[in-house]
Amino acid sequence: MSNRGRLLTLITDAIIINAGFIVGYLMRYNWRLFLEIGYDARLEDYAPIQFAFTLAFLAMFQLDGVYTRRRSPAWFEQMYSITNSSAKAIVMILALVFIYRPAVYSRLMIVEAGLAVIVLMGVSRLLEGTLESMLRRRGIGVANVLIVGAGELGRAVMRTLVARPDLGYRCIGFIDDDPSRGNTNIGRFPALGPLDCLPEILRRQRVNEVVVTLPWSAQPKIMQVVDLCHHRGVRARVVPSLLQINLGHIDVNDFGGIPLLSMREGRMNPDDHPVKRGLDFIGASLALLFSAPIIAFVAILVRLESPGSPIFAQTRIGKHGKPFKLYKLRSMRDGADAEKSLLLAQNEADGPLFKMRNDPRLTRIGRIIRRTSIDELLQFWNVLRGEMSIVGPRPNLPDEVAQYTDWQRARMRVRPGITGLSQISGRSELTFDETCLLDIYYIENWSPSLDLKIVLRTIPFLLTARGAY
Repeated sequence: MSNRGRLLTLITDAIIINAGFIVGYLMRYNWRLFLEIGYDARLEDYAPIQFAFTLAFLAMFQLDGVYTRRRSPAWFEQMYSITNSSAKAIVMILALVFIYRPAVYSRLMIVEAGLAVIVLMGVSRLLEGTLESMLRRRGIGVANVLIVGAGELGRAVMRTLVARPDLGYRCIGFIDDDPSRGNTNIGRFPALGPLDCLPEILRRQRVNEVVVTLPWSAQPKIMQVVDLCHHRGVRARVVPSLLQINLGHIDVNDFGGIPLLSMREGRMNPDDHPVKRGLDFIGASLALLFSAPIIAFVAILVRLESPGSPIFAQTRIGKHGKPFKLYKLRSMRDGADAEKSLLLAQNEADGPLFKMRNDPRLTRIGRIIRRTSIDELLQFWNVLRGEMSIVGPRPNLPDEVAQYTDWQRARMRVRPGITGLSQISGRSELTFDETCLLDIYYIENWSPSLDLKIVLRTIPFLLTARGAY
């Protein structure tokens, strides 16, 4: 945080603290909450304690590192620090009131004011984070990042950059001495050559930060990169390659001031978590129950428009490469699969996928149910059968999976899903590499709350049909 930003935050917090103090006064003397009192006091009588109240809160925020924030901390993390600091400040003021025993001051009012400050701070930080995230998604306040190293650790950084645009980083590309990596783009991340190109890149392009993801065996190169960035005035960050894991997989402790890292107990595969399977079963059952009339009505329309079964079954590849039959409402004319080879020259997707924005095989009803994703409602039956999950990577065809690179196969570690991070991040607008990065990020960072977030964010994407064709 810059000095100007820190000063603005201090002023804003001082205003919020005083507003909370006034709310506490109103709660105590005007609204008479929690406990009836037999006397009144003017707000002016509290002026000395209000001043001390403000100083105590600001001092605790400073001492507890509330203002020493990393980029885009989680709201719950901020609130933990703010609540902890506020509790200390409240205790300080209560001790002050107890020592001097001024008859006019209500200790309950101090507690109420402190709680009001915490609530107002929470609202303020939430609004601030939401606004900051919206601006960064539009490219405002975004820092340009260069990644040094395109191995598994480098791709882990790329996955986070794709999945979390709200962090405010834009990757201008990556460099790597391995010709097989340093000359091949990965989705939106352009390959800029070997490490020898770093001085020229720093000279010609606007780079705010350099993220080094080289293994510790390349420590001399790491030091050269850090030293070069230091002399060019560019911030360099080194991602520790120890155990090739992220912070979600390790415990950090200290031994007399010496940091110690240890592996946490084996991180559970999302599919092995009983909560995920339970929610899948309940969600799929309810979805089929309520969508049954829609499925029946659309199936009749599909059958009336073109001959053939209204239900389309196709072999897809699921968890650990196991094939299964995926069910959809037919959106193309019967026998359309046999015509795919004639359209390969018009493929608009990269990588192993085949997609056409104006596929001539689509029927009139098919175009509508594709854009609204109604054709995928039958996949809830696959979820009930345990072949799919509500949230997960989309399943691909056998010939597409055969073209996967080694790192892309990691997306098959879990059951495929009806929706996923790629569906709420652009769907067909993404490259296949970007889709894989998002899928692997999901697997490595899965939680029930992430599934809920994806499901809720899928709804507006369905309503707007963004990226669907």
